[in-house]
Amino acid sequence: MNSSMLPLLVLAALMIGVMMMTSRRQKRQMQELQKLQNSLSNGDTVYTTSGLRGTVVDDSYEQTIDLEIADGVVTTWMRAAVREKVVEDNAAPEPAEAEDTPADPTPEAPAKPATDGQPTDSQTTGTDADAAKRTS
Repeated sequence: MNSSMLPLLVLAALMIGVMMMTSRRQKRQMQELQKLQNSLSNGDTVYTTSGLRGTVVDDSYEQTIDLEIADGVVTTWMRAAVREKVVEDNAAPEPAEAEDTPADPTPEAPAKPATDGQPTDSQTTGTDADAAKRTS
């Protein structure tokens, strides 16, 4: 055997190995999907391959199921169209924590209006005695 053939044989063996592992994984996934599709029962919530979400209302047929997609709207689907079963999580969602708001908010003081050097009614320029003189 020629030494230049060895790398080609190793490469071919690797390619065959990868192809075998891939086909085994695909076969296993198909078996799991068929098992899921055959185990559907009334009340199960499912997603179809087209992304539609519905609730199984009639599973008595071998090839098809009836899905309720809205209140009173029932459609018939092939079992093979079911992609996955929705698992309802009964745990209450945790409230989202606000990271931008401080724990104890304090109101900011309103901005003072710009003046042209003259005091306004809300501004005082002296003591309380001076203010009393101005108002009298």
